[in-house]
Amino acid sequence: MTDTVPYAAPDSKAGSFHAEGRTVAAGRGWDWIVEAFALFRRQPGVWILIVLFAGILFIAISMVPVLGSLASALLFPIFAGGLMLGCRDLDQGRSLEIAHLFSGFKDKAGNLVMIGVFNLVGWVIIAFAVAAVAGGGVLMGVMRGGIEGAGLSIASLLLAALLVAALSVPLYMATWFAPALIVLGDLAPVAAVKASFFACLGNWIPFMVYSVVLLLLCAVAAIPAGLGFLVLIPVLAASVYTAYGDIFCAEKET
Repeated sequence: MTDTVPYAAPDSKAGSFHAEGRTVAAGRGWDWIVEAFALFRRQPGVWILIVLFAGILFIAISMVPVLGSLASALLFPIFAGGLMLGCRDLDQGRSLEIAHLFSGFKDKAGNLVMIGVFNLVGWVIIAFAVAAVAGGGVLMGVMRGGIEGAGLSIASLLLAALLVAALSVPLYMATWFAPALIVLGDLAPVAAVKASFFACLGNWIPFMVYSVVLLLLCAVAAIPAGLGFLVLIPVLAASVYTAYGDIFCAEKET
């Protein structure tokens, strides 16, 4: 495998952009990670600095009472969009810079914030649904008492956990490619959310492969005191770009 990423942004020479996306082979889930690592290898030092800087920035933001968490949720898509622009520049032979982290503020910041709003509203709805199921079940269990009541409480908590998984996966699907689709594909927020969701749905098999590989890599990255995440997090970010190019851009002729 060479360092050349076979797919790139719609305005590059690699191919044209197709908002409807396409279905790719299962093995591409692994290739997205391999190609992302190739992007990381081009400027590993800058990637690691970006991760450290972003981590410190989000910790500082989250320390602001009440508004910190809200600001983090709204700003995250802007930073994600900036990283997608950085990946495009790196893919096209230019340099990745820490300033790319803020490049999402220069253009389409409003559209990117809307993705943050959508994501935040989604999690609020999930939280209310989970609280209703878990709270109601626990309350009924306490009222009933005894072993039967304890069983009802435990069952409601398990049901709540399953509900989180069932509702959060579609939300992740709808927002996974949204920042890239906005900054690279020039889509409006609603169109980006729809395109992201259906692209993930149509490629659920390669995404399963991708997810399993990432879980294994997370286990490996955690072994050396978690230092492996300084590599894995940039690779994860770049893999969104490589998957985006694979699904939404025409294949590069070789």
